[in-house]
Amino acid sequence: MKIKDRTSEAKIKYINIKDRSLISNSITKNWTDQAIRCYLSRCNCGECSVAHGNYSFVCQMPAVIKILLEQIGPPEQNKLNKLLA
Repeated sequence: MKIKDRTSEAKIKYINIKDRSLISNSITKNWTDQAIRCYLSRCNCGECSVAHGNYSFVCQMPAVIKILLEQIGPPEQNKLNKLLA
């Protein structure tokens, strides 16, 4: 039996960075665990648990990551270590 790769079938929608007005300010103030996971995967939606979760919302993470990097820089090493442990 052949198992299909879900990432090739997934239709992932995300907010383009030009649509910053659609992004909540609350998710661009600090690095959440999900934002760090997205950052570590280099915004590879194929590796994201949210992308495979069949949610009805549009992913904002690529735009959020860009804003976080511009406004506060990369995540702190201790936060990275916590997620990688």
